Amino acid sequence: MKSFPELHKSIRVADNQFKISDYKTRLGLRTPKEEDRLKGRLAQDIEEISMLQNKLYAEDRQSLLIILQGMDSAGKDGTIKYIMKGVNPQGVSVVSFKHPNNEELEHDYLWRHTIHLPEHGQIVIFNRSHYENVLITKVHPELILAEHLVDYDKESKIDNEFWKQRYNQINNFEKWNIETGTQILKFFLHISKEEQCIRFLARINNIEKHWKFSSNDIEERKYWAHYQEAYEQAIKHTSTKLAPWYIIPADDKLFAHCLIGSIILEKLKEMNPMFPPKTKQEHEYMQKAKLHLEEELKY
Repeated sequence: MKSFPELHKSIRVADNQFKISDYKTRLGLRTPKEEDRLKGRLAQDIEEISMLQNKLYAEDRQSLLIILQGMDSAGKDGTIKYIMKGVNPQGVSVVSFKHPNNEELEHDYLWRHTIHLPEHGQIVIFNRSHYENVLITKVHPELILAEHLVDYDKESKIDNEFWKQRYNQINNFEKWNIETGTQILKFFLHISKEEQCIRFLARINNIEKHWKFSSNDIEERKYWAHYQEAYEQAIKHTSTKLAPWYIIPADDKLFAHCLIGSIILEKLKEMNPMFPPKTKQEHEYMQKAKLHLEEELKY
């Protein structure tokens, strides 16, 4: 198997010739020894992510937006649970986007995502994201009509130019965020149709997982090929030098977690957050305060 830095390059979409079929959903089988090694690697990366996140929060100048997209049961919730379990909850938040409500539909489609962008010093994870506006809406274009857009009052008017415009809007939105201090990581959790079937059955067969099961998931599975095409087009048009997509082989949950964790760690190291320095005056005051407090403890 390739080293993690090599894997990062191989799963990063570098040009607009992207084809989803060129990317695997699983990178071979693992031995028990390799599994132990991956678990150790993940634990180490989570520890480093936690330390860097603490610096990011203290620095209060940069922020990181992590976008997770994938078919139902691709492992978005599990990724958040395992990779972010060691970080300070003060500096990390997760936002899950479902179908827009009435208030959200009264604004432009990026509004509900914009209001949840990270503050300085924060890491925010979008569990599904603004990309739903070029994914589920492309598979079900009738949803666009609910946005009450000028010139788009019929499905027949929603053509290729409409989608190209949306891709450009998303690219500009992300470029603006990066230029103003929010770095972006975009992960597509690439799962096979067979693996999705296995995971759906596991939910049905385990009473403790029934809450995860939705009849709508089964209905949307019928549109599998349509979603694959929608993802292919969206990734092809929005993987940029500033904000590239990473195609995560998600059939193997542990490996997917390790791969995503290593990319997040790499990005945080690149951002290089630092604890804010103290001025000479503050440092002198701190030393005086230390002496005073130590004297207090003597009595």
